[in-house]
Amino acid sequence: MDEQKKQKPSFGQVVLSTLAAAIGVQSNKNRERDFKGGSIKTYVAAGLIFTALFVITLVLVVKTVLSNMG
Repeated sequence: MDEQKKQKPSFGQVVLSTLAAAIGVQSNKNRERDFKGGSIKTYVAAGLIFTALFVITLVLVVKTVLSNMG
């Protein structure tokens, strides 16, 4: 059981945790895994990348909609 607690989350788990944080849904089990085995730097980087991609996507969608309106 100690190996599970110290095991670092995989790339996919970090991505899923970041997405769950963005919409405010996270299971207690995953939250504990993130705090016990994850690195704060990894989650900050994932959060910044997600935020940048989200903002870029919003800008592109708004530009596309406005250009199609006339």
